[in-house]
Amino acid sequence: MSTLPFRWVFVCAESVLAAAATAGALQLASGSFTPPRSDLDALGLSSWVLPGVWLFVSVAVPSGTAAWLAARRSPATPTAVLVASSLLAVELLVQIPFVGPSGLQAVMGTAALALGGLSVYCRRHGWDRTDSGA
Repeated sequence: MSTLPFRWVFVCAESVLAAAATAGALQLASGSFTPPRSDLDALGLSSWVLPGVWLFVSVAVPSGTAAWLAARRSPATPTAVLVASSLLAVELLVQIPFVGPSGLQAVMGTAALALGGLSVYCRRHGWDRTDSGA
């Protein structure tokens, strides 16, 4: 059994999440493929730039960091994945009152739960930086 369980799952999944969040943040900031501007009225905002920055900071950066740590076999990987998964879940829960539920939120929520669960498993069963394989 690898002493770095799910390392490549973390590298790949967190990289995809970071890329998707970055693309979403850029779309929001540029005003392309955004929900109706009226969804921002409750927040007192007139553009999607701030939500785009929020998405980048709260999802893209933590997921990218978790992927980078996993690629480097860092002992902090399981904790970073758990933090990134938790922040993704918070992002999704914050979105729902403003833009309503969507299929994309369900997919991303499933990813957050799965990665969070795997990270808890790794934290409980060990994550050994000295592993040369996996």
